[in-house]
Amino acid sequence: MGAPARSRVELALSLGVLALGLGAGIVAFSLPDAGGYARVGPNAMPQAVAIALVALGGWLLVEVHTGGWRDAVPDDPAERGEHPFVFAAFAWVSAGLFLQMALIHTAGFVLAAAALTACVARGFGSTRVARDLGIGVVLGLAVFLFFVRFLNVNLPAGWLKPLLGGAGI
Repeated sequence: MGAPARSRVELALSLGVLALGLGAGIVAFSLPDAGGYARVGPNAMPQAVAIALVALGGWLLVEVHTGGWRDAVPDDPAERGEHPFVFAAFAWVSAGLFLQMALIHTAGFVLAAAALTACVARGFGSTRVARDLGIGVVLGLAVFLFFVRFLNVNLPAGWLKPLLGGAGI
C-alpha cells in the first residue's frame, strides 16, 4: 500500500515551493547588478525572495520525510475556527468598493473614503451610519492631507476643494 494521500499532497506542495524558488532564483540571479555605491540593486529583493523560497521548500521537504508537516491545519472548517460565509457582509463591502470607485473623481477622495468606511462598517455589523461616515471623513481627510502635503501626491479633492484650498487636484 502506498503513502497516505496527505503525505503525497505535502510532498507535491513541498516540491512545488522548491521548484518555484529555483525558478525565481534563475530569473533573479540573471538580473543585472546595478547597485552603485551601496552594492544593493534592483536584483537584491528578488534574490532574497528566491533564497527564502528555496529554504522554505527544503524545510517542508525535511518535514515531509520526518513524519509530515508539523501543526497541519485541520481539514474541517469548523475545527479551523472559520465562520460561515455571510453574503450580506460581502455585499456591503463590495458595494463600498464600487461606491468609492464611482465617487472618487467627482466627490473626491475624502468623501469616497467616508462612503467606503461606512459600507465596510455596515458589512461588519455597525448600524451607526452617521458615526461611521464621520470616522470615514476624519480618516479620509488625514490620509488625503498626508499624501498631498507630505508625499506630494495629488488626490482628487472633489466637492471639498473650496474647503481644502490648494490641496489636491
